[in-house]
Amino acid sequence: MLDGAGNPWVYADVGIKGDRIAKIGRITASGAREIDATGKYVAPGFIDMMDQSGEVLLKNGAAENKLRMGVTTLIAGEGGTPVPARRIPQYFDDLARRGIAVNFGTYYSATQARVQVMGDAAGAPTPAQLDRMRALVDIAMKAGAFGISTALMYPPDSFQLTEDLIALAKMSAQCGGLYATHLRDESAQLVQAINEAIRIGEESGAKVEIFHLKAAYAPGWGKLMPEAIASISAARARGLDIAADIYPYAAAGTGLEGTVPAHVFAQGTEAAMAKLRDPVLRARLKQEVAAGTQSGWSNLVEAAGGWENIVLANSHDAGNARFHGRNFVEIGAMLQKDPTDAAWDIMVEAFPDRAFALYFVMNEGDIEAAIKQPSISIGSDAAATQALGELDGMGLPHPRSYGTFARVLAEYVRNRKILSLEDAVRKMTSWPAQRLSLADRGVLREGLRADVIIFDLDEIRDHADWARPTRPATGVDHVIVNGVLTLEKGRHTGARSGMVLRHACGV
Repeated sequence: MLDGAGNPWVYADVGIKGDRIAKIGRITASGAREIDATGKYVAPGFIDMMDQSGEVLLKNGAAENKLRMGVTTLIAGEGGTPVPARRIPQYFDDLARRGIAVNFGTYYSATQARVQVMGDAAGAPTPAQLDRMRALVDIAMKAGAFGISTALMYPPDSFQLTEDLIALAKMSAQCGGLYATHLRDESAQLVQAINEAIRIGEESGAKVEIFHLKAAYAPGWGKLMPEAIASISAARARGLDIAADIYPYAAAGTGLEGTVPAHVFAQGTEAAMAKLRDPVLRARLKQEVAAGTQSGWSNLVEAAGGWENIVLANSHDAGNARFHGRNFVEIGAMLQKDPTDAAWDIMVEAFPDRAFALYFVMNEGDIEAAIKQPSISIGSDAAATQALGELDGMGLPHPRSYGTFARVLAEYVRNRKILSLEDAVRKMTSWPAQRLSLADRGVLREGLRADVIIFDLDEIRDHADWARPTRPATGVDHVIVNGVLTLEKGRHTGARSGMVLRHACGV
């Protein structure tokens, strides 16, 4: 048994009664149901610190791709909740009524508040508008949100000023909540972006969570990540409660809008699509892309080292489906277009859907350096699926949606020995639970919630890859959620024993 706290494994029986762990140790009495875990590890269920399932669980709460990785708790909300702040209680009630197979909590997005008050265009809020945004964050926190989130690389999030975010984060801090952020820049200006997050935490009093920490900048591989780690460590040494999560893959997955200068979206997304159809303006924008960091935005083309390292993942268009899995140099050649034109044409044709790409912007040395840090947890940046074997609820074919947690154990523990088994499990159980103030989960201890998994370290594997991103993980044999057997011998039982988790102010 692995207790989740990082202690060495021990031989022990685990007894469950109702939704709680009743006894740990040598149990001589017979149970109503007994599972023989001889030769395997029993551990707390894993906590996904960066989930994207806020919408899809309303359609199907099975979350089988997550369960097969050993995940029993999802924390979503990088983009906020699927409903406005005032409707969050109803949203939570809907999830509970429909039934979910995993536990679920969420952040509320600072951008949700901004867009509700002042739309999706650029500009600074007036004092009155900022007051209205603060009121919306307060409503969300009292409904049970775990904090506020931002995705500052993307418009309209990128239009938010640091000072405004400090004001909103103070509302989260009043509830002991977090400021969770997709940084303003994960590439050349990574350290500056981390320092902005640190400032927001220190001046607001909110705990800080950095989503999917990465050094996504080919020219800075081997240099930026150590600097980022040093900045985070220094802030922790000063007393700031800051940490980060990571997914164990060398490619990011996001929309093609990451290749477009952010100022194009200053009047909103629809206006941006119209601008991209203008050949004169497009020619100027292409020059900005070629100029790299000098143009003052997070340029993912430069970060990836060129269009040859950006692969079309989902065009949402039958006519362009033949290009899925190809990089944009190849696509451009097939269409007899410049790669930038090929990408932007596909993005415009997909609108209002969001065309996705895979950006090979990280290297394994940086991933290994980050994942070894004691304060790093694991987050998939992926959603549950409506059906096993299908794309996740985001529509993004990235192997992280089916493989993240199994890959940590298979690749970084068993194969590379970068992490000890005990520490890897701690990063996926007790550490995130502690960060989120989930005092009744994350550890196998008598009296706590019975979120329990059984896995075979020799057999656990992430089968999803870039060519086949929807292949389920194997090696997690049983998953128990709140005392109910939900995955049995690798098969979903149909149980829906998951709980909606509400943070302190909403309890």
